[in-house]
Amino acid sequence: MAADVRVPIESDADIVTARQQGRALAATVGFGNSELTLIATAISEVARNIVEHAGRGEVILSPTEANNSQGIVVVARDQGPGIPNIEQALRDGYSTRGSLGLGLPGARRLMDEFEIASKVGKGTTVTMKKWIHRNLTEFPLRPRR
Repeated sequence: MAADVRVPIESDADIVTARQQGRALAATVGFGNSELTLIATAISEVARNIVEHAGRGEVILSPTEANNSQGIVVVARDQGPGIPNIEQALRDGYSTRGSLGLGLPGARRLMDEFEIASKVGKGTTVTMKKWIHRNLTEFPLRPRR
């Protein structure tokens, strides 16, 4: 299995790097093109939050496996100001910066698993997972007799 990839995040260029590295790792795990786009977009959203709210942090990308399924884990963490109200931050349309407020709720929708831990004054860690969902046509159903 491929090794973890760590991407320091401090600028918009780092967001692009994290997106590209995540897409490349997800491709080696076996995700299809549409899923690669979803994963890259989710990575962009959480990495952008690091740049905008904390100034710097890191994104860690890892292949994972559970119950005979392959996937990718994305951990975005910073030591920024933290999120005082996580429930509010996960609400569509909520923004502290006048944006569309799609970052965290959008990333949560794009991935299969999403957890956020934050302490005011200490920082935030977002952990997301995406699993490969096999198409049922790969495993044809047998007709009933």
